Amino acid sequence: MNSLVSLLAETFAARADLFDANHETAFRLFHGFSEGCPTLAIEIYARTIVLHDYATVGDFLQDKQIVLQEVQEHLHSQFPWLRAILLKTHRSSIFSVRQGVLLYGEKVDQRIREHGVSYAVELRMHGDTSFYLDTRNLRAWALQHLNGKTVLNTFAYTGSLGVASLAGGARRVVHLDHNRAFLNVAKASYSLNGFPINKGDFQVGDFWTQVNYLKRTGERFDCVLLDPPFFSTTNRGTVDLVTQSQRVINKVRPLINDGGYLIATNNALFVSGADYFHSLEVLCADGYLSIEALLPVPLDCTGYPQTTVGAPPADPTPFNHPTKIAVLRVRRKET
Repeated sequence: MNSLVSLLAETFAARADLFDANHETAFRLFHGFSEGCPTLAIEIYARTIVLHDYATVGDFLQDKQIVLQEVQEHLHSQFPWLRAILLKTHRSSIFSVRQGVLLYGEKVDQRIREHGVSYAVELRMHGDTSFYLDTRNLRAWALQHLNGKTVLNTFAYTGSLGVASLAGGARRVVHLDHNRAFLNVAKASYSLNGFPINKGDFQVGDFWTQVNYLKRTGERFDCVLLDPPFFSTTNRGTVDLVTQSQRVINKVRPLINDGGYLIATNNALFVSGADYFHSLEVLCADGYLSIEALLPVPLDCTGYPQTTVGAPPADPTPFNHPTKIAVLRVRRKET
C-alpha cells in the first residue's frame, strides 16, 4: 500500500496551489482513473474529504480496510485541519452506503466557496456530492460573460451554474430540473449569497415539457446552459448524448435571443472529442450557430502532465476531458 500513499503524495503536491487559507474551496485531490488507481477518487469540500470507491466486488485492493486505514493516516498527516472523511462506495447494493459513510468526524461541510461565490453542498444527498467540480471553468465563464443577461439553466441539478451566472450580474436566471430536492440546494446557495428567491425561477418538471411550455409562452433568454446526463428517458422524451447529442441542442435553440449563447456540454465517456466536435460543426453549417470557444476542464479533474498515467476510453481532443464543453453563439433567422 505504500505505493498508493506515495502516489497520493505526488498528486497532492501537484495541487498545492489550489488550497486556500480558510479551507473553504473544493477540488479533486486524486483522479484515480488517470493518475494510477482507477477505482479511487478523492475530493475535498472545505474541510471534508470524500473518498469515492468505484470498485466492483473484490476489485479495489483486496485488503480494503487496510488500504483505507493507510489512506486515512496519510490524509490526517497532510491535512491536520480536516473536519470529516466520507466514504462513498458507488457499487454497493445499500443506498446509505452509496450516499456515504463517515470514516472520521461527526459532520460533513455544507458550504464551499469558489471564485468568491458561496455554494451549498449536500455531500450525502445521493451517489454524487451535489456539486460538479469539472465545470469549474464554466462557472468562471458565467461570472465573466453574463452580466445583465437572462439565463436558462436546464438540467440545473443543484444550480451551481445559475448561481455563478447571478454572481456575475445576470439579470434573471431560470432553473429547470425534475427533482425539487436538487433545486432546494440551489435556493440554499441563493441564501448564502444574499440573492432574492423568486419561486417562479425554480421550475420542477420534465425537460421536454418545460421547454415546450417556455416556447409556447414566448420566453427568450440571452444564454441557455445545457449540461444534461449522458442518458435519461421519460415518457416525454429521451436524452442520449452518445447517439443523439444534437437533439437536445436543437430543442433549446428557439429559446435563445439573437447573438445569445448556448453552452453545450457532452459528458458521455465513450464519445470522442472529434466526434462531438464534428456534430457541432454539422449544426453550425447553416450559419445560425457558431463555435465561439471550447472550455477546458481543470487539471485537478483531468490529472496533471506529471501525474497522469492513464487515458480515457475515447480521445477527448480537441477537448481535454470526456466532459466536453462548447460555447456556441446563436443567430436568429428573423433578424
